[in-house]
Amino acid sequence: MTQEGVALGRMLFFDTRLSANNQISCASCHQPELAFSDNKSFSSGHSGQLLNRNTPPLFNLTWSESFFWDGGVKNLESLSFTALMNPHEMGSDLSQLCQQLNEDKNYSSAFKKAFGIDSVSSAYVSRALAQYMRTLISANSKYDSVQQNLAQFSNQELKGQVVFKNNCASCHQPPLFTDNQFHHNGLKQYFSSDDLSLTTGRFRITRDSSDLGKYKTPSIRNLSRTAPFMHDGRFNTIDEVLTHYQNLDPMNQLQDSLVRVIRFSDVEKEDLKIFMKTLEGRPTRTR
Repeated sequence: MTQEGVALGRMLFFDTRLSANNQISCASCHQPELAFSDNKSFSSGHSGQLLNRNTPPLFNLTWSESFFWDGGVKNLESLSFTALMNPHEMGSDLSQLCQQLNEDKNYSSAFKKAFGIDSVSSAYVSRALAQYMRTLISANSKYDSVQQNLAQFSNQELKGQVVFKNNCASCHQPPLFTDNQFHHNGLKQYFSSDDLSLTTGRFRITRDSSDLGKYKTPSIRNLSRTAPFMHDGRFNTIDEVLTHYQNLDPMNQLQDSLVRVIRFSDVEKEDLKIFMKTLEGRPTRTR
């Protein structure tokens, strides 16, 4: 990573010319003020067609081991290519895009500074975007200040932290508040191994029947700006999410992942919500 590469990646991230209709940028669905999400259950791409899964926020990606709800790609460079080329997202023709960028003096100069190249290629477009996304760090919350002994939790925040540790931390592991793994979250219990659609989760990638209905654990940082929740955006509020987990059938709870049954009272739920507010911190550039 270089300062020049990051600056170029930022230019590209906010440029609508990366889409087929020249109206959609990466930032259209990944808005900085919303922790790089868009507050929609399903976004629509250049074709106007709704996508099949909720747009995840973008922060702390440099520590992610895979991307998308099903872990379909392994690095940020591939992530960029997938969004650019998907006919329902940005629908970009990469050869035409590179021709446009080569004809733009600002871009040709920026690519030269960043990578020492005289002609733009799609590989360097994805590398620049990846460099920018790796700088989107969220680590300035009250929780982080407490870990650095710069602040203290209130009594209710401490109570909520206990509820969190007992019920949530096995998957939402600090400090990223995700384990980067895939789990069945109890939203649907029955799947067909003949179904290879996006609704089957991790199974679409692995073809392993034990992965039916498993989705990547999202980070629970910045929840006030990243609603709606779950891979299909079905829950509009944190209360709805927590109520879902409160009411899971104990005999069928997240079979693969939980050390213990999820169990907390309505009073404890309020404490838990107060603790989760300590995880709020706007993603910031590191350089």
